Amino acid sequence: MPAAAPRRSFAALWASQASSNLADGLLQAAAPLLVATLTRDPLVVAGMTVVQFLPWLAATLPAGALADRMDRRRILTIGNLLRAAGFALLAVTLANGWRHVALLYAAVFLAGCAETMVDNAALTIPPRLLPREQLERANGRLFATQSVINTFIGPPAGAALFAVAAAAAFYTGAAAFALAGLAALLLPALRPTSADQERRRSTPTTIGQDIRSGWAHFWRHDLLRRVAFISAAINFFGSATGGLLVLLVTGPYDLPLSRYGLFIAVPAAGAIVGSLLAEHVVPRVGGGPVTWLAALTPAASYAILGLGHHTVLALAGMFCAAVATSLNQIVVSTLRQAAVPDELLGRVTAAYRLVVLGVVPLGALAGGLLGRGLGIRAPFLVAALGLGLAALLLASRVTTQALRDAEARPAEAPRQYA
Repeated sequence: MPAAAPRRSFAALWASQASSNLADGLLQAAAPLLVATLTRDPLVVAGMTVVQFLPWLAATLPAGALADRMDRRRILTIGNLLRAAGFALLAVTLANGWRHVALLYAAVFLAGCAETMVDNAALTIPPRLLPREQLERANGRLFATQSVINTFIGPPAGAALFAVAAAAAFYTGAAAFALAGLAALLLPALRPTSADQERRRSTPTTIGQDIRSGWAHFWRHDLLRRVAFISAAINFFGSATGGLLVLLVTGPYDLPLSRYGLFIAVPAAGAIVGSLLAEHVVPRVGGGPVTWLAALTPAASYAILGLGHHTVLALAGMFCAAVATSLNQIVVSTLRQAAVPDELLGRVTAAYRLVVLGVVPLGALAGGLLGRGLGIRAPFLVAALGLGLAALLLASRVTTQALRDAEARPAEAPRQYA
């Protein structure tokens, strides 16, 4: 393949992901606004979160198995076009005055099922396009683009479009998903390798067997399992505190609601900075220290939030925590891509994401119960203690040398998938 071909292929992936992220950002604002205009029932409004997360729990593992069986380019194309069609139909119903929460629930759920397939497949594509030494840079650019669009561009644009007409936001989101699907067509074919195809012909397997073998490979990989638990702890305590942050800011910190936007924008900026610096920082500092900091820095940030009342110090802590967790996300993604055989990468990525994302609703529930029973500062202090323990028990055993060894000697794929 000519030297320019990998760059063009990665540019196509980047464009597809950017357009998909734009659609996600638009709908991140438009969907809650729509449900709020249809009902004031807190249970129905909270149901949006349940509908959004159900596909991750129900469809992630099958999506990983499909990513290892199918052309990953086709998954990106079909998945994004399905999301485009679903939200276009929703926009048509809104434009014709037919509004019902069930329609929004259905569109969000179906889009979530497609999203599990698209996101899982997209995470397995960079190592097929680029050499190992370029993965930190590539992952950094993808994550930085996602942070910028999902935080600073998509939601404000979605809210502005919704203010003009509810249907306009969903039409625009559908168009962005369609562009993402079309951009994916510019990728080269990303079918299973000839060796994997031959293995499957000699040892046919079912989807269920493939899922079990992928999960077993993930669970037996001590280092990958360990970093998954660290990321799960970060997400658990992040969701336990995230929904309560507005109450902390407007309560104990006694800030006006207008200042709350700073507590969203500053960590988002930190995530972008971390993503852009990853290709320079990770090789110099090492993946081991980055993993420790990913747990310790947010722990310190939660302690500052829970104990103090100084806005600038709190924002500085949140910025540093976002930088650290963003760097860690790239370390872990690169580890998966380099250490897992390509024929298993979809399934192992799915197993990893099930562990890491499956704790989010549990964390939100735990944070709500703590806040109600012990006060609004309690979840932040518990999060500080919990992540400190995670760093001590889990991150301390993730060393830079262990990461390098895992990447240099990837575990072989099992010969039997049963």
